[in-house]
Amino acid sequence: MGAGRVAAPLLVLAAVLLQGLLAEGVVRITLKRRPVDESGRVAGHLAGDDTQRLLARRHGFLSNEAAARASSKAAAVAEGDIVALKNYLNAQYYGEIAIGTPPQMFTVIFDTGSSNLWVPSSKCHLSIACYFHSRYKAGQSSTYKKNGKSASIHYGTGAISGYFSQDSVKVGGVVVKNQDFIEATREPSITFMVAKFDGILGLGFKEISVGNAVPIWYNMVRQGLVVDPVFSFWFNRHADEGQGGEIVFGGIDPNHYKGNHTFVPVTRKGYWQFDMGDVLIGGKSTGFCAAGCAAIADSGTSLLTGPTAIITQINEKIGATGVVSQECKTVVSQYGQQILDQLLAESKPAQVCSSVGLCTFDGIHGVSAGIRSVVDDENGKSSSPFSSAMCNACETAVVWMHTQLAQNQTQDLILQYINQLCDRLPSPMGESSVDCSSLASMPDIAFTIGGKKFVLKPEQYILKVSEGDATQCISGFTAMDIPPPRGPLWILGDVFMGAYHTVFDYGKLKVGFAEAA
Repeated sequence: MGAGRVAAPLLVLAAVLLQGLLAEGVVRITLKRRPVDESGRVAGHLAGDDTQRLLARRHGFLSNEAAARASSKAAAVAEGDIVALKNYLNAQYYGEIAIGTPPQMFTVIFDTGSSNLWVPSSKCHLSIACYFHSRYKAGQSSTYKKNGKSASIHYGTGAISGYFSQDSVKVGGVVVKNQDFIEATREPSITFMVAKFDGILGLGFKEISVGNAVPIWYNMVRQGLVVDPVFSFWFNRHADEGQGGEIVFGGIDPNHYKGNHTFVPVTRKGYWQFDMGDVLIGGKSTGFCAAGCAAIADSGTSLLTGPTAIITQINEKIGATGVVSQECKTVVSQYGQQILDQLLAESKPAQVCSSVGLCTFDGIHGVSAGIRSVVDDENGKSSSPFSSAMCNACETAVVWMHTQLAQNQTQDLILQYINQLCDRLPSPMGESSVDCSSLASMPDIAFTIGGKKFVLKPEQYILKVSEGDATQCISGFTAMDIPPPRGPLWILGDVFMGAYHTVFDYGKLKVGFAEAA
């Protein structure tokens, strides 16, 4: 969603093939890999347009490279249910669908963090991006039905707009009839021009569907095209292997996970959102989510996104280079002792920054990170960028200090440690680089889901990006702060889903994770 900026190409795409399982009504999407485009660069990431569209680090766009097709050998064994998907740098997975009769081919991201299907329209004349991608031609499809209702989706790096149309959509070997989708007639951002894919196929809930359009997954279920109302993802994270992974619509492939899945209920329909517990660094609790945090499983997010306070602690432990925050250092030097005194006096952590005058307090929580609450808007309150930054820095420092006090650290050591953490604050919506030779000394990071700890090892959360003879290592963690009541929120993207086979159970409204095989 926000634009990513790293010197080396961040995300490498792998290729995917849709393949039918032996049982009818199950569509298997197999992912295959191809060499990294060394000239590739991250140009941006799609963003949401309101507080419900919270996701960051979405849909990495890279520079030009022709889309590869599935090999004839793979097609021969796939029984006709094949969709070619690509995976670059173990961070993005997308593939082909067909729209219309006869079929018109498009490359899309299969995205559990959104709910609309959109592709470029042949009537897109004023946006250069449309000329770099396949465009839907309504007049050439005998199954096209006019809708015409206008639609727009706003992103942090631009927006797409157009109108709804209806046609048949082929996903693997199944054809979804009368599917509403958006014909994009404007794609003004340069990020769409360099994108590897044509559009997005959303697999989220109808609650976040623009125009209240029925998502394609809903229609797959309603039209009896799948055996069970379940789909599952397996992402192969080993770049030297031919198969990149697969998506199975209507079932679960037991060959791609070990043990049993741990299932948790969906707590909020829209994204696939569930409750998550404590986050541990090297086996030690961060305390931030001990009382619970919200999380979403999102195949359209490249990295793993969490609150700044925890991502900064992770950065400090793995030696990631962040951005020095003067606001953070100012808070520590001028207000650090006051904050400590209030915490020692057992003041509520959420009220500390308000009491020292750094946050506007609405009666429930401070307003931080430039995100204003509905209460603030109704009361006509506003805050300058500086005051928002100071508030955010204060709230982050409170989290750190509260955790250190729980570990019985002395006040001097706490202030010294907090000042060091200020140097590790990640770039807003950005990535952090690490020393590739230090992986062996980095800690495991664990997430508590359904009472079970799901561990990520350094080789799983660090992305290695090769450019010529040089290799750059990028932290798989990035920061984004969502205040209560929606937050704190974690986005478990491809970094997490690559380590854990993920099941999206639409029928029973639950999400399951098991160690990927």
